[in-house]
Amino acid sequence: MRRLLSELMDFEDVNRYLTEKIIATAVRYDFGDGHDLLGRRMRDIGLARGRLYALMYGGRGLLLDQTGRLSVEGWADRVDHVVDTSGELDAPAVLLRPDGHVAWVGEDRRDLPDPLQKWFGAPAG
Repeated sequence: MRRLLSELMDFEDVNRYLTEKIIATAVRYDFGDGHDLLGRRMRDIGLARGRLYALMYGGRGLLLDQTGRLSVEGWADRVDHVVDTSGELDAPAVLLRPDGHVAWVGEDRRDLPDPLQKWFGAPAG
């Protein structure tokens, strides 16, 4: 079995499949209908100022905002707001839970408070 698995891992598709299973990027929670990223664990994408996972070490939620027009006012004590861009992210903005799963995808600031409250509680103040 060990030798067979080792040989199978030489195939790119098998290696990718096993890696996704181990690091849970293949897991998709049912967060409702919407963008393909919704409910998936975000992979460690490159940003203009570094890597996504480096910004998540604090164990807080994170709004990755490529538009620069969004805000986490009321939730800033629980959610970091990062305005940055990535050629690897095909979405204007994503709200990430502390475990890296995408809780919201969009760009309309009127849609953002509901997922912020759902995942991070009532706004402060």
